[in-house]
Amino acid sequence: MHKGRTISYRLLGDSAKPLLVLAHPLGMTQGIWDDMLPALLDNFRIITWDLPGHGASSAWPEEAGAIEAQDLAEEALALAEIAGAQTFHFAGTSIGGVIGQQLLSQHPDRLLSATLTNTGPVIGTPDGWLQRSVAVMEQGLEAMAKDIVPRWFGPRACEQQPALIDGWRVQLGRTDKRSYALLCEMLGRCNFTEAFKGKQLPKVNVIAGTDDVATPPSSLEALSSALGAAAPLVWENVGHVPAVECPEKMAELLVKQTA
Repeated sequence: MHKGRTISYRLLGDSAKPLLVLAHPLGMTQGIWDDMLPALLDNFRIITWDLPGHGASSAWPEEAGAIEAQDLAEEALALAEIAGAQTFHFAGTSIGGVIGQQLLSQHPDRLLSATLTNTGPVIGTPDGWLQRSVAVMEQGLEAMAKDIVPRWFGPRACEQQPALIDGWRVQLGRTDKRSYALLCEMLGRCNFTEAFKGKQLPKVNVIAGTDDVATPPSSLEALSSALGAAAPLVWENVGHVPAVECPEKMAELLVKQTA
């Protein structure tokens, strides 16, 4: 329980190893990391968790009002406390990358490294996210999933995994629509363009995919610039979710870059 709400999480691996906290994209679940876990557990203790109203986590309480990026960062810190880790490595994709940016802006001393993929200091527009929020509340996620999910993956992943789209459409349709809508509105408010100036940051890795229509490489270039980090790694034939599309490559990078 965290602030009266159940958070579904997994704490895996040897407590003597450094902790790696993994944050999934909007509309997905902690299951995106499953194919990476065997390789990662040789090097890390790992926490994954489901965002509010996603997977097996409770919906965001009505009395709690809006969701802010700080709320999600506090979830990550609370889970690290459960693991007994004062400092940890972090990796997040899309809204998971937004959580990473919030941690970097407010708690850089808690991070040993951060790997941010398929995200940006600003994602989309406030009006676009507000329209998505309204549409979700009116139509429901089951109806909207047929249009949302195909944007997550590049053509190569869809060819190699024919059931990929259908499986994630089912999962998105099970997500709590109000929690999802509140997260959309949160993304519309987030702007980290100036958030890192004057900060002493840990090592940060930034990754883009050439086939990502939601956060194209230019979005990751803007993030690298805001962070004062190296230019993003741009992976060919990868869409919005490298943990699903190229798990071996993603795991290898985390092992190398956080060593």
